[in-house]
Amino acid sequence: MTRNRVRIIGGQWRSRLVQFPDAPGLRPTPDRVRETLFNWLGQRLDGLACLDLFAGSGALGFEALSRGARRVVMVERDRATAAALRASALKLEATNLDIVESDAMRYLDKPRERFDVVFVDPPYAENLAPVVMPRLAPHLAAGARVYAESAKPVDLPTGWRALKEDRAGAVRFALYQHDA
Repeated sequence: MTRNRVRIIGGQWRSRLVQFPDAPGLRPTPDRVRETLFNWLGQRLDGLACLDLFAGSGALGFEALSRGARRVVMVERDRATAAALRASALKLEATNLDIVESDAMRYLDKPRERFDVVFVDPPYAENLAPVVMPRLAPHLAAGARVYAESAKPVDLPTGWRALKEDRAGAVRFALYQHDA
């Protein structure tokens, strides 16, 4: 597992490493893409509640906590990957973090709380970003932003707009907002 590491790039845990297991479809968001994302969001996320669907390595959720997020919920269906997230949380002494071992789509079936930032980074082969977007509205606070990665451009459902979009190799990524 030592080769499966990702570096937190900003905030209180800057340069700390998070480890993750081999799992099908798990590929952390590259440093350059995360840097762009957090430039778009603002370097600090003080006071914001964040949802990291398809958490995987936890790079996005841990980055958000490192940058001052008030609360992060990570949703991960793979048992070994969820266990690695818990181990990383202990190592970082992360507080205000819930790791939910569940399928992301099942998690979205029941509105629990509203989030200011949602990270949608599903395995590429599953192309779930277009399926997830219409189901997010009940989980969004006013003015919430949704970051999504996908292999193909996302056809936005009614009521959504792209705030920023970019591409890095095969990775398409964008920041969206739902007009409630």
